[in-house]
Amino acid sequence: MADRRILLIGSVAALALLGTGGAWLAARQSGDPFAECQGSAVAGGMDSFGTDFTLTRQDGQRVTAEQVFDKPSLLYFGYTFCPDVCPMDSARNAEAATLLQEQGKDVQTVFVTVDPKRDTPEVVADFTSLFSDDMIGLTGSEEEIAAVNKGWRNYYKANDEEDQEYYLVDHMTNTYLVMPGNRTVAFFGRDTPPEVMAERVGCFVDALG
Repeated sequence: MADRRILLIGSVAALALLGTGGAWLAARQSGDPFAECQGSAVAGGMDSFGTDFTLTRQDGQRVTAEQVFDKPSLLYFGYTFCPDVCPMDSARNAEAATLLQEQGKDVQTVFVTVDPKRDTPEVVADFTSLFSDDMIGLTGSEEEIAAVNKGWRNYYKANDEEDQEYYLVDHMTNTYLVMPGNRTVAFFGRDTPPEVMAERVGCFVDALG
């Protein structure tokens, strides 16, 4: 019985490995330049993430997705009143970008608020300046922010909005790698160290040429 169980587990593992290898080989044969950099598969594929948009940058200028994603970008959704997670994740992303810049790889960080009621361009500017002079901060109307979050499948929900000053916002904490042309190619959980993030992002940047 034990031998059969081991055989079964081994067969399942082999099939999983074969499936992963098959997906990688298919991507390689399709001419995808990022095939060797891809991690875990995502339902619908990474191409299903993202959307066009026009939002307000922290300097008050209206910008499009094409203007924002003119270089490889680490995209994060959060809010400035976030007590701990958003500052920690933003600092991690900025550190990863710095590591890449030290390697001669031009990568930027982008912060999109999930709390447009409080996060005016001025407030976003103060927040992003804590982490990097190059971090792009974006806000907009509630409808614009909702549409952008939907494009990246980012869940968020404000709690106790009756308290106009101190309410918190639940939200996902993924960071997305978006390449020029607004193509999302990877995402990272908040437990990813900056060194690991920089290594993986570097693979995509090198593949971009």
